[in-house]
Amino acid sequence: MQDTAAAAGRERLNRAKVLHAAVELADEGGFEALTMRRLAARLGVVPMALYKHVADKRELLDGMVDLVFAEVEAPVDVDWHTAMRTRATSMRQALLRHPWAVGRMETGTPGPANLHHHNAVMRCLRHDAGFPFRMAVHAYNLMDAYIYGFALQEKTLAGDIPAEAARRREAVVEQQPSGIDDYPYLAEVVTELAKTGFDFADEFEFGLGLILDGLSRMRQHAPTRTS
Repeated sequence: MQDTAAAAGRERLNRAKVLHAAVELADEGGFEALTMRRLAARLGVVPMALYKHVADKRELLDGMVDLVFAEVEAPVDVDWHTAMRTRATSMRQALLRHPWAVGRMETGTPGPANLHHHNAVMRCLRHDAGFPFRMAVHAYNLMDAYIYGFALQEKTLAGDIPAEAARRREAVVEQQPSGIDDYPYLAEVVTELAKTGFDFADEFEFGLGLILDGLSRMRQHAPTRTS
């Protein structure tokens, strides 16, 4: 009976189940901790059963990244400024849910959700915003550099920035002969953050607003416009 149940489980296995299980494991322990053996155990199959659906770990990663892209909003029927803001905020949230994907979103072979996302963003910049091609490329690269860079910083920095700043201040006081007096502006950071706190979402929105405002000004002075 056990063999029959296992066979039935293998028959029900498909690529989508493999990819979703892999994402769950990576969310729990990071992509480096994800192995085909652990994935097979999660799915209740032998490791060789996985290779009917993914050729190797690289193809597995490509499929996992595509699932993350599928979570990112690419709104239509709104102005380009709103669409780009929504896309950026949604991408950051997706990377918060799947921190293993930070630094891996633009690698490998793109899947359908990946392709749809990139095409939608370029359409927004070219068709909706009317940027000339080169300016659209500049805008896209700038947005991605900011979103992915911020996600990397958010992943690596301490979650409680004021507490971490205070800890570092104490370390400086203990280790530096002159203490904190040589770094008055850093001391100010510690003091003020203790009062106001630090919110990653607010910081992200602040920088995103500056970028979108800059792109709006660049758009106004574009030599040609694409309708």
